[in-house]
Amino acid sequence: MGIISCIHSILFVLMVAQVIHGSEIHLKLDSVIPPNITTDDANFFTHSAFRVLIGADPPTAFKFMKVSEAEFPALNGQGVSYAVLQFPSGSLNPSHRHPHSAELLFLLIGSLKVGFVDANDVLHTLTLQAGDLFIFPVGVVHYQYNYGRDLAFAISAFGSANVRTITTPVALHLAILISSSIKYSVLTEIRQIKCIYT
Repeated sequence: MGIISCIHSILFVLMVAQVIHGSEIHLKLDSVIPPNITTDDANFFTHSAFRVLIGADPPTAFKFMKVSEAEFPALNGQGVSYAVLQFPSGSLNPSHRHPHSAELLFLLIGSLKVGFVDANDVLHTLTLQAGDLFIFPVGVVHYQYNYGRDLAFAISAFGSANVRTITTPVALHLAILISSSIKYSVLTEIRQIKCIYT
């Protein structure tokens, strides 16, 4: 099985998992067709914005594309959205949080250093390799950083069709980390984060 077939298989599994999640009680019925749409054929349920990524030159800075209800109305009531994240060498997705949704990041290409601060002020970090999944729980401050020489490419799935992203001011984020009751062994990681932001 080639790498592309493997990627397609994994993406299919992720989509099935999101459909299962979408069947929870708090979500709306099957789909909510906007009043200005007169037909609900397959075109309504198709979004092709990510086609621009196929064969495109890699970006020179961190870049993301999202598909939420605003860009793809068929997501209304489905409790799912996606983002594609591209990290050239040395690029950072700065600290931010999603107050109403978890984020499931799937690293397709490259390696990423990821981290989040939990409700007990503990910093959790890990270096991901291609093929790894990492969950950022609902509402936690988190980041991703490509320290490697090559491009890193990831897809994030969210448990909401309208994910809000709140970027954390760098100075405030670092002040919270430093003043919190994080174990001394984690302070090295904080210093590394400081270096990333400066």
